[in-house]
Amino acid sequence: MKRKSFRYLWVGQALANSGDLFYIVGLMAIVHGITGSAMFMALIPFATTMARFISGSFAPILMDKYNLKSLLASSQIGKTAMLFLLIMTDYALGEQEMTVYAILGFVFLISLLDGWAAPASHAMLPRLVDTSELTKANSFIALVDQMIQLGGWAVGGLLVAALGGSNVIWVTFVLAAAAAIFMRLIEDQHETTQGQKEKSGVSHWSSIQEGWILIWREPSLRAIHVIFVLETIAGVIWIAAIIYVYVAEVLHREEAWWGYINASFFLGLMLGGLFGMRAAEVIDRNIRQFVIISSFGISFMTFGFGLTSLPWLALVFSAGFGMFEQLKAVSLQTTLQRSVSVRLLPKVYAAQSALISLVFGVSTLLFGFITDQFGVRATYIIAAAIMFISGCYALRIRSRLPEIGEGLRTDSSLN
Repeated sequence: MKRKSFRYLWVGQALANSGDLFYIVGLMAIVHGITGSAMFMALIPFATTMARFISGSFAPILMDKYNLKSLLASSQIGKTAMLFLLIMTDYALGEQEMTVYAILGFVFLISLLDGWAAPASHAMLPRLVDTSELTKANSFIALVDQMIQLGGWAVGGLLVAALGGSNVIWVTFVLAAAAAIFMRLIEDQHETTQGQKEKSGVSHWSSIQEGWILIWREPSLRAIHVIFVLETIAGVIWIAAIIYVYVAEVLHREEAWWGYINASFFLGLMLGGLFGMRAAEVIDRNIRQFVIISSFGISFMTFGFGLTSLPWLALVFSAGFGMFEQLKAVSLQTTLQRSVSVRLLPKVYAAQSALISLVFGVSTLLFGFITDQFGVRATYIIAAAIMFISGCYALRIRSRLPEIGEGLRTDSSLN
């Protein structure tokens, strides 16, 4: 974990994630100032999700032509250029003159660039650290990301209040440019051995299918992604719209409690990340057990959160959910990275990114409907049941989850 390239990766990723968060906060402020509509504000994350699904689906074509370092750097350079155009458009027209649809267009284009950056970043990690350090590295990056998430919304709000939404986009522009520089500094030792030139004759459709086929054919990967899908469906309960209803209808508290619950959730994520770093060897030796226990732990915390009317206990359950969620995510991430060769891992992550984006978008609409029709408690009970099913499934197929040293390292032709 002391390698320079790993440091460049996590620093660049941290700068990019901070910029993305500030940019969303700034745009929310601009859209609210133009329309005053919550519905138009909700279109921003929807446009982001759909763009990432489309981009993630076509990312394998780019991965066959370019190395991961180039994709990461070009994504950040492209985002920097798009942010500059957004700023210039805002200055030329003014916030009140620039339409919401123009803003959503920029959001969509910027998110398209993110669609291949995320899987490329995940796939790059195993190339930059030793296999024995994967759990610790994944925990560390998750911890950094959650620290940004925990403090970023508050910092973003303060920046908007102090500078205004338009000037916050300038901050994002600077962070994106800095992230691009760090991505360019990464040295990937696998860069010349990916076999990209040899795969130049492969059709685009075959390239797109490669990751999906590998996930479907390999029992281990299929099992991991069934758990990922179930977790994504249930994880929708933590979106702002549902938490807002929960605070108002179940806790009967003011809006500030929405922030307290989010803060406790991210605190739990950070605690899980710290534990993952400190106990990486323990997790490695018992990675199957951690996936199973964390699944049932998430189910219990979700069930308790949905039923309690005590605000302080809701904070405890929220933090507990975050801690188990982080341990499960690190365990699954490490298992996946050890199960696939460095050549095919980017394709698997691209397919995963597209799949999770689609499932999340559909689940958001589904749970929104359930909340409106049956109440927010029903939403949490259903989510808890889904996570319980995930735990039962993980227990049933535990033999398919590779322990340390048992990775598939799949690298065979799929044609």
